Amino acid sequence: MFYLDPSQIFRADNLERLPWLEHGFGTRLSLPDHKPTETATLKQIHSDRVLLAEAAGNQGEGDALISNRPGLTLAIRTADCLPILIADPKNHAIAAVHAGWRGAVADIAAKAALALTRQFGSRPEELLVAIGPGIGACCFEVGAEVAVRFVSFFPERPDLNGRTKIDLAETIRRQLRRNGVTLGQIVTADLCTCCQADTFHSYRRDREAAGRMVSSIRIR
Repeated sequence: MFYLDPSQIFRADNLERLPWLEHGFGTRLSLPDHKPTETATLKQIHSDRVLLAEAAGNQGEGDALISNRPGLTLAIRTADCLPILIADPKNHAIAAVHAGWRGAVADIAAKAALALTRQFGSRPEELLVAIGPGIGACCFEVGAEVAVRFVSFFPERPDLNGRTKIDLAETIRRQLRRNGVTLGQIVTADLCTCCQADTFHSYRRDREAAGRMVSSIRIR
C-alpha cells in the first residue's frame, strides 16, 4: 500500500491521461506491490547520474532511472531525501528520482527530465512531476558550508552564508521551472518525513535505526 494514491499525486484534470500508469510513494507501513524480478533499482550515491533502465535488476550507480518499457517498475529508496516521479503522457515514458541535498544542488531532477527529452522525445512543458514526502524546511537545518550551495536557487535569501533551513522541494521546483517544466505540472506532497514519525522513516530523526521507504512508477 502507498500513502498517496494517484488522485493526490497528479492534478485531477490530468488523471484521465494516466490510465497507462501505476505509481506511488512509500511509507513505513508500505508493502511492496511489485515483484523484484520486474523491478529496476539503483545503488544510490547522491549524484546527478541518470540511467536508462531496459530490464529488471540493479542498474548501477546513480540517482535517477528512466524507461519506456511496459511492465518494468522503477523503484527508489528514501528516508528524508525526496522521491520524485515523472511521467510523459504523450510518449509514455517515466522517471524515478532520488534527491537529497547533494542531488538537488546538482540538478538531478532537471537532468532526469532532460534525459527523457533526449531518449524518448519528451517535451519539458508536457511532463507531469510529483515530489513525494521528504524532510521539510521545518526540519532541514544545515550549516553554512551546505547553505551556500543553494545561493543560485534562492538569490533573494541573505541568510545562506550561515546556519539556516533549506526547502528541498522548493529547490526542485525552481530547477525544473528553469528547465522548461511548467509550474502547474508539478505537484508536491508537502509532507515532512522527519516530523511524522508514525508514518515515515527519517534518517535525520532516527539515524542508523532508520528504515527506508520504496517509491515506484510503472507503465502498465
